[in-house]
Amino acid sequence: MKSAYFILAFCLLALASPLAYASDPSSLQDFCVAIDDHKDGVFVNGKFCKDPKLAKAEDFYYSGLNIPRNTSNPVGSTVTPVNVAQIPGLNTLGISLVRIDYGPNGGLNPPHTHPRATEILVVVEGTLYVGFVTSNTDNRLITKVLYPGDVFVFPIGLIHFQFNVGKTKAVAFAGLSSQNPGVITIANAVFGPNPSINPDILVKAFQLDKNVVKKLQSKFWWANN
Repeated sequence: MKSAYFILAFCLLALASPLAYASDPSSLQDFCVAIDDHKDGVFVNGKFCKDPKLAKAEDFYYSGLNIPRNTSNPVGSTVTPVNVAQIPGLNTLGISLVRIDYGPNGGLNPPHTHPRATEILVVVEGTLYVGFVTSNTDNRLITKVLYPGDVFVFPIGLIHFQFNVGKTKAVAFAGLSSQNPGVITIANAVFGPNPSINPDILVKAFQLDKNVVKKLQSKFWWANN
């Protein structure tokens, strides 16, 4: 009987642990508009909250996602995020949005991952080849060519990409299941951190010649967001 109580208590503790969350914690109030000044705020989920009685429409508003972005950069794409940094009222609500512009003939949103969010993407213009790679159980590549009106989901934490296979520009919008999903662009993180990763580590990890690794580390790795 004692062992049964112990198992029950362990399960309850596991469910109560922050590690059990699959996404941002649920809010226990209507909203928690983020502010930088901690003197008059309460710290909730990584941000301080203003007095809800002082909330205004601008705290929940962003304008400009209809404006095309410049894609004249090394990867040929630009990501415009709308997360808690742009809309303070998103704090604790567990959701955010991005617009992605892709240049014609190969505009690429490079392989990357969102450590805190699943992404659902809808194409509104152009043709995109998209995909993600499953975890190390089989590292399977799952891909699809998308057209306007098509929707695709990238599971949380998995490496994914979008590539413009059309001759004209492409535009997509994506929702993410976090107020601040984060992004890790693989090439940038591996070959472009400051300070650099020891080349010997990358030589062994990628089975590359050391000169190749050093050449990759010397490149300027573009952040498209």
